[in-house]
Amino acid sequence: MSYNYHDANPTYANAYLWPSLHNEILGRSWSRKRAIDLGCGNGATCDMLSKCGFDVTGVDTSASGIEQAKTAFPYVRCEIGSVYEDLVTRFGSFDLVVSLEVVEHCIEPRSFAKTFLSLIAPGGVGFLSTPYHSYLKNVVLAVSGKMDGHFTALWDGGHIKFFSIKTLGTLLQEAGAQQVRFERVGRIPQLAKSMIAVVHC
Repeated sequence: MSYNYHDANPTYANAYLWPSLHNEILGRSWSRKRAIDLGCGNGATCDMLSKCGFDVTGVDTSASGIEQAKTAFPYVRCEIGSVYEDLVTRFGSFDLVVSLEVVEHCIEPRSFAKTFLSLIAPGGVGFLSTPYHSYLKNVVLAVSGKMDGHFTALWDGGHIKFFSIKTLGTLLQEAGAQQVRFERVGRIPQLAKSMIAVVHC
């Protein structure tokens, strides 16, 4: 399933995801500044990373997204590609590996996690986000009558995996992650829109 992009503007999710990504970038020194955005879509996050001084590569399966990215941000390398490919052989390793709101769309999350971690250079960082789920949040969704809207089955190419901190942590640990830190963003933590896993290698 390929997503269609009509412009290169940031999505609504970037408003609550980018501040944490900025903090991670500013909170450490970088020996190199080479980054990849897995599932880069229209390249908006690639542009943000480039403005932070990174040499950026973006990868996505969407031809329209890559076209928008190349048109709007010609200084960023954006190419069609998949997390199910050997991206390390194709692109090498990176000091910063970013993937925002992508893993929940993957039919093979273990393959995604393996690729994600394999791209992180020694001493590098992985920054991964996905919608946050928990027992309490699901109860609130049910009581408020918003369960059908949230877990809609009518979104072509929509979310097919729904992670909690526990299940995302297990996924990353199974793939070999040793140090994973979680944070929740958007709304109050108990009802957060998304969670972020930061992996240090």
